[in-house]
Amino acid sequence: MRLNQVTAPSLDIAAGIEFYQKMGLQLIVKALPHYARFLCPEGDSTFSLHLVEKMPVGERTLVYFECDDLDEKVTRLIQSGITFDEMPEDRSWRWREARLRDPDGNPIVLFFAGEDRINPPWRI
Repeated sequence: MRLNQVTAPSLDIAAGIEFYQKMGLQLIVKALPHYARFLCPEGDSTFSLHLVEKMPVGERTLVYFECDDLDEKVTRLIQSGITFDEMPEDRSWRWREARLRDPDGNPIVLFFAGEDRINPPWRI
C-alpha cells in the first residue's frame, strides 16, 4: 500500500489554487467551483481541495510537505507573499519544521527530516 492522495476542505477553491501553486504544486484538475487537484513537485503523490459549506471545527489534520531546501523554500515563499505562523525550527524529534496555514486555515508543515523521517533512532 502507498499513500497517494490527501484532500483538504476549502471554502474558496480559486484562492486555494493560487496559494498551492505559489507553494510549487502543479495544478492538474480544475473543476471550479467544487474541486482542484495538484501534483506534488517531486514523486507522484497528489493533493486536492474540495468545496465545503463550512470548515470543520476543532483539531484538523496536519499536512506535511517535505523540502530538501526548507530554509530557502520558506524564504522564497515569504518573498511571494505567503505568511508563516512558525519559521523553520529544529524540533526535539529531529525534524526541522516551518508551519503555516492555507487560505482556509488548514494547517501545513513544511519540513526536512533527512534519514530521521523513516529511520529515527527510536524506530522499532
